[in-house]
Amino acid sequence: MEYFRELGIIEPILKSIEEEKFERPTEIQERSIPLILAGRDVIAEAATGSGKTLAFATGIIQKSKKGTGIQALVLTPTRELAQQVATALKDFSKYKPLKVVAIFGGMSINPQIEHLRTADAVIGTPGRILDHIGRRTLDLSTVTTLVLDEADRMLDMGFIDDVERIISECPRNRQTLLFSATISREVAHLARRYMKEPINVSAEAYVDPTKLTQFYYDVPDDLKFSLLVHLLSHEKAGLVMVFCNTRENTDFVANNLKAAGIDALAIHGGFTQEKRNRVMDQFHSRNVYILVCTDVAARGLDIPGVSHIYNYDIPKYSKDYIHRIGRTAHGPGKEGIAINILSSRDYDSFRRVMRNNELTITEERMPEVKKVRTGWRERPKPFRPRHRPYRS
Repeated sequence: MEYFRELGIIEPILKSIEEEKFERPTEIQERSIPLILAGRDVIAEAATGSGKTLAFATGIIQKSKKGTGIQALVLTPTRELAQQVATALKDFSKYKPLKVVAIFGGMSINPQIEHLRTADAVIGTPGRILDHIGRRTLDLSTVTTLVLDEADRMLDMGFIDDVERIISECPRNRQTLLFSATISREVAHLARRYMKEPINVSAEAYVDPTKLTQFYYDVPDDLKFSLLVHLLSHEKAGLVMVFCNTRENTDFVANNLKAAGIDALAIHGGFTQEKRNRVMDQFHSRNVYILVCTDVAARGLDIPGVSHIYNYDIPKYSKDYIHRIGRTAHGPGKEGIAINILSSRDYDSFRRVMRNNELTITEERMPEVKKVRTGWRERPKPFRPRHRPYRS
């Protein structure tokens, strides 16, 4: 605990950190916590799994006083991340109790209204936060700490106007903390406009590239799904995440995997919150080992123990590819595998991904695969670009 104590963290929080069995601070915690506790505005470049939640939670808990109104507001891009942050805040404030309330769409608004009356810290998605502001059931006039978590993803999802409207409801005399996996031009503009002399800190992504094996298969269009079934059937992996670019493909893959006798669950933005919660509970409890998901649904979910990442669809940009593969090989000594299944429609995206010189993705020979009949239709129609994918 001495490492955490040296950062200036008070004993009640240290006690909860010890119970969570954290031995020493992560890089982003080491660099940001002293600044946060000193009241500075901070721009932190940090990926999911880097320990950023504890960094801003420490500042919120240490500065807040129970029963004096809403003192902290944390904005997140997704419902799942809002839930995760709220749970973490409750855990870390066990010995300095605060009323922590998570608010997001897909759930009844009336219980949220009741909980907000006595809230000390609020974590929520922009849409539902604005809904409460419009109903006058959320008063942000006492906020002293504003956190923009996964800021790049919020802007990618088109929340910029909502975020700015929410910021305008907060007092000008506040501390603003911005956490983002990448600092894009839009994120930097937001910081310049709404932060006071912010200090930039960053941490390396928690992916050990020497422990992460990356390869791809170049497959005929009509064998893309069949190869996925073949690979999943023959591997004894830990937890597996299969990424698709659209909700339609996510449903297609998950439903047809189940039809092929492979237990898998889907999660995407089209699900109700209750269904999303049910899916994540099953995956976390290891009742099901394969999660088929979109980037938006998966972003912000910190799922330990993922051994294999499958890209059934190749993302359009290398930064999204890196976010995906960063969910495996977390921490020192942890190994992971990223497998890319390319058909003709993926060639353009794969070439863009491979422009990143830090990535080493080698080609694997296509195994003999038995064609699997699919009962669910896959929406996107394949197309054939002029050139085949990058080859190593």
